Amino acid sequence: METSELIAKVRKIEIKTRGLSSNIFAGQYHTAFKGRGMAFSEVREYQYGDEPRDIDWNVTARMNKPYSKVFEEERELTVMLLVDVSDSLNFGTKVMMKREMVTEIAATLAFAAIENNDKVGLVFFSDRIEKYIPPKKGRRHILYLIRELLDYQPESNSTDITVPLEFLTGALKKRCTAFLLSDFIDPHDYKNALTIANRKHDVVAIRVYDRRMEELPDIGLMKLTDAESGQEMYVDTSSVKVRVAHKKWFDDNTARIQDYLTRSSVDSISVRTDQDYVKALMGLFAKRN
Repeated sequence: METSELIAKVRKIEIKTRGLSSNIFAGQYHTAFKGRGMAFSEVREYQYGDEPRDIDWNVTARMNKPYSKVFEEERELTVMLLVDVSDSLNFGTKVMMKREMVTEIAATLAFAAIENNDKVGLVFFSDRIEKYIPPKKGRRHILYLIRELLDYQPESNSTDITVPLEFLTGALKKRCTAFLLSDFIDPHDYKNALTIANRKHDVVAIRVYDRRMEELPDIGLMKLTDAESGQEMYVDTSSVKVRVAHKKWFDDNTARIQDYLTRSSVDSISVRTDQDYVKALMGLFAKRN
């Protein structure tokens, strides 16, 4: 992509997603994703009802009257965006490509994070870790992430969701909130990796799909190409049997994904490329409040 074209696209994404983060989501992100726990804030004179275990005995001895420690929520989060860059994301028949929607959702979450003074990092994955950008704060960092989201070219076409989950579990020592953005077209069993990652971190799954993955149109002979394997085939979409088999594949895959997420206690949303992802994110935030 030409530099001038890339800059224009980054700016366009920033204007749209930053506005969504600051105007629409407001404090919902803040309450939906909690900090790491309680941190010491100050000491004050003991008040009736204070926990005896919170008494600061050193200050109490010095001042000759009881003082209590005051704690507040340690709000700052580390947010990791785990973004699928395999070739199956380069597909879309309505409104936008799956990759475009993933980019906008990731940018929206990134701006929501920095509005709350959180750090944001990024992992691109296919069937390997393509690129890791460590968490940082600030607008300049977010614009760098958006530029990479728009312009990154993966080395591999395939998908293995276990890979980023194991990387997350091993590489980040402190608990973080991790958004896993993918179409979840992955033949591998990633249930155990998902369960382990969600025990250490707070994993949230965001599935993006296209309506033509859900159902084929009745338009006769159609040439289909598997984006990840490159395999080509002709399919007779006028055949009811073919359309029913395709729908069954989609439904079975959806059920498998949901089973993995439910067993791993991972919150999730599923967004179609012709649907409003803002509404889906608002629903996710509300569910977690």
